[in-house]
Amino acid sequence: MNPTRAAIAIFGAAGHTGRFVVQEALRRGLVVVAVGRDARKLDDSLPSGVEWRVADIADPSSLDRAFAGCSVVINCAGPFLDTAAPVGAAALRGGCHYLDVTAEQGSAQATLADLDAPAQAAGRVAIPAAAFYGGLADLLASSVAAPGPIDAITVAIGLDHWWPTVGTRRTGERNTAPRMVVKEGHLAPLVPSPQVPDWRFSGPLGRQAMVEIPFSEVITLAHHLPVHNIRSLLNRSALQDIRDAATPPPVAADGSGRSAQQFEMVVQVEQNGTARTTCVRGQDIYAVTAPIVIEVAQRLIDPAFQRSGALALAQAVDAVDVLQSLHDAAALQWWGADAAWRQPADACTGTA
Repeated sequence: MNPTRAAIAIFGAAGHTGRFVVQEALRRGLVVVAVGRDARKLDDSLPSGVEWRVADIADPSSLDRAFAGCSVVINCAGPFLDTAAPVGAAALRGGCHYLDVTAEQGSAQATLADLDAPAQAAGRVAIPAAAFYGGLADLLASSVAAPGPIDAITVAIGLDHWWPTVGTRRTGERNTAPRMVVKEGHLAPLVPSPQVPDWRFSGPLGRQAMVEIPFSEVITLAHHLPVHNIRSLLNRSALQDIRDAATPPPVAADGSGRSAQQFEMVVQVEQNGTARTTCVRGQDIYAVTAPIVIEVAQRLIDPAFQRSGALALAQAVDAVDVLQSLHDAAALQWWGADAAWRQPADACTGTA
């Protein structure tokens, strides 16, 4: 295969999320260059005909060779505290846009701070957290926020189970920094509240006990929205799953390889004396990252795309347009505050 400038390089292609991203890119007819550190894993895990290249973050020249001839690099290999800087820098050196799927706040923060000047110089974008964690909440909040100051954003995530991948567990061990929230307009360390209201999700999730546990969405939202407070909540049972060493990894439950996990993410934006709510539902938080990041990558390779710099997801692309495309493609179900057909009585309910 001879990749063109429209080829998508996927770093970490042999990993759990990386394989979903490869499949989604191929399904959409994109040219894929799969990149990883282990030739045998790449050869064993990829569909026939997909070109693969070996590269290591400790060897910048190997990254340069791996990304040669590509237009976009998607980094699916965590911990992103270790991989984002070298992979992002190599992508920009090669004239590629850079995307990653980090849930790590520190990694997202560093990408936005450290890759902005190189991305602007290259005329490309560097977008951290273009995934379920980070990017999806950023799209949802941006889809309902009006121009001007925002009083508060609340992100509530409900998972019926959280079966963590090996990569998720490795990242958790690596990511020991204090979690950050936005309080009174500034990033501040999370001080967990002993009293977090239950949240009423729709359908089978129903009423859930919640805990405060912010992910990379706090960094992406605060990067471009003038918000006074951001609060992120996760249902307690999902947190218990991931903290239990005996919880197994995800197992394929359908032909696409998705697990049976069901999720709902609700975002409430309080602004100008009103609260607007939007939400999404879907299956498998790892698998749904693939259509999100590929949907964005396709927009980046469009010749009409002209932005540059290190950007949050909703700064780089139109939030409503991306959510609508994901909804239409049945990648997830989206209920937006601006259209009655997206907001049935059982959706986006809120605190109990």
